[in-house]
Amino acid sequence: MQADHHYTPRWGALCMLAAGLALTSQAPPPCPRSCRCGAAVPTANCSYARLAAVPERLPPDLTRLNLSRNAIRTLAPEQFGALTRLEDLDLSDNLLAYVEADAFVGLRSLLDLRVARNRLKVLPVGAFAGLSRLRLLDVSGNEILGFLDFTFRESAGLRVLKALQNDVVFVSRQAFAGLTDLRQLHLDGCNLTSVPTEAFVHLGGLTGLYLHRLESTVLPNYAFLCLARLKELFIADWPRLEMLSANSLVGLNLTSLVIRSCNLSSVPYAAFHHLVYLVHLDLSYNPIGYIQGNRLGDLLRLEEFHIVGGRLRRIEMATFHGLARLSLLNVSGNLLSTLEEPVFQSPGALRRLGLDANPLDCDCRLLWLARRRSSLDFGGGPPTCGALGRWDFLDYPAAEIAELLTCRPPHVRPHQPDLVWVEQGHMAVLHCNAEGRPAPSVTWRNPELRALTDVGRIRAVANGSLEVRYAQPQDAGPYRCVASNAAGNDTRSVELRVRALSKKKPFRLKSWLVALPSSSPDQREPPFDVKTLLIAASIGFLSFLSSVSVCFVAMFFWSKGRGQIKHTANIAYVPRSAPAGSNGGAGNYVETSRFTMKLM
Repeated sequence: MQADHHYTPRWGALCMLAAGLALTSQAPPPCPRSCRCGAAVPTANCSYARLAAVPERLPPDLTRLNLSRNAIRTLAPEQFGALTRLEDLDLSDNLLAYVEADAFVGLRSLLDLRVARNRLKVLPVGAFAGLSRLRLLDVSGNEILGFLDFTFRESAGLRVLKALQNDVVFVSRQAFAGLTDLRQLHLDGCNLTSVPTEAFVHLGGLTGLYLHRLESTVLPNYAFLCLARLKELFIADWPRLEMLSANSLVGLNLTSLVIRSCNLSSVPYAAFHHLVYLVHLDLSYNPIGYIQGNRLGDLLRLEEFHIVGGRLRRIEMATFHGLARLSLLNVSGNLLSTLEEPVFQSPGALRRLGLDANPLDCDCRLLWLARRRSSLDFGGGPPTCGALGRWDFLDYPAAEIAELLTCRPPHVRPHQPDLVWVEQGHMAVLHCNAEGRPAPSVTWRNPELRALTDVGRIRAVANGSLEVRYAQPQDAGPYRCVASNAAGNDTRSVELRVRALSKKKPFRLKSWLVALPSSSPDQREPPFDVKTLLIAASIGFLSFLSSVSVCFVAMFFWSKGRGQIKHTANIAYVPRSAPAGSNGGAGNYVETSRFTMKLM
């Protein structure tokens, strides 16, 4: 028994030593200094560590490594070769100016790679070799000048490529070759003057395309013809983009289209008409002045329409007719004076309305908003009236709102007589001064009751007047001025008369006229006068003779200047015999004379 008690402490010490050795063999490698490592999940956060290079000793079982916001300048080949389990690597906000080929070889499990906000100017071929499982690549915020052929051929599984805020000048035709699984492309080409359509040919699986800061003035026809699966197209910050060609979006079946912060002055209806699957449309921050009625009816599935921060002054009646699913309209920050209920086909389907920051007029056209205020979500802020100190009229009870938001029918005040005369070839101006609340709109109708537009020789001008330029007799007749607003209309007719040019009588001399039997003295015509004919012929002959004489005199003096004329005449006398007659015999001839004169 004593022997057993003697050996018990020794055996306990041996067991504790063995357990310690076992625990020591299973302990993970130490975390690099200035890094923070996770215990439950093998991660290392080395951001803001003032690192000038990648730490040499990193735990090989890391799945996430954050090296952002340091001063790392270079990456050696196979820099992370031992991190075979790494799935997320963040190198953003460093000083990387160049990535060596094979720098990421060995990261066979890497899914996300972020190299944003560095100083990269070019991505050499082979820079992403070995990243066969890569899904996300972010190279935004660098100084990349272009994308070379086959830059991403080692990353065939790439799904998202972000290349925003770069200085891209060119994109090679084969730059995206091999990226058949790419779903989203974020491209910033601030120095590109056209859409790199040829490079998009390899992106048949693309569903989202986001283009920023291009210098193109027009979106050309068939720009995205090869992107049949594209659903989202985002175009932003094209300061020179003024129009979309009619066939620029042909081949696309988009569900979301955003064209923001460009220079569109009108809605490109022709480019949109075939987008029958479009659900979301955003044209914000464009200088669009008005939206025409009945031009968006082809967008049958449209649910959201945004046009924020523009110069929108008018939304015409029936603008959204055909859009039965429209549930969100955001027109905040524009110049709208009103938004009337008839612009919608189904006002009851509207759920969210952004109408704040508009100089709305407080009149009866806004009563429908008061009736719908309990079922409408006004988003950032309720609509306010600018005419009464920007007050929120929706806070008032229904009875008071009906008294505050009132309208007055239009009245056309006489400004000129009901009969206006104008000389043929001159311009006539017909005035129509109308007043009411809200300010009425004025239209003109011609004598055939057809509406007159602001183009043509007879046109309606912006101040409500009608201009008839170069008036002709056929322009005469009653013209009708029609003033209309939400409370009614008023009309006034103005008769236009045109004085035709008087016909001038032909010049006649009394001595030439003879009495002719006629029913009217004005129908008498001068008879044929031989004396007049002789006088006219004499005058013409004298004129002709004078012209010929002048020509001969001029030729004479000209010849005198060319040399002296020899006044020499040679006269040759040639005698010739002629037969006298039949009874004179064959030998009898009569002499005749012939003179030949030659002037030298």
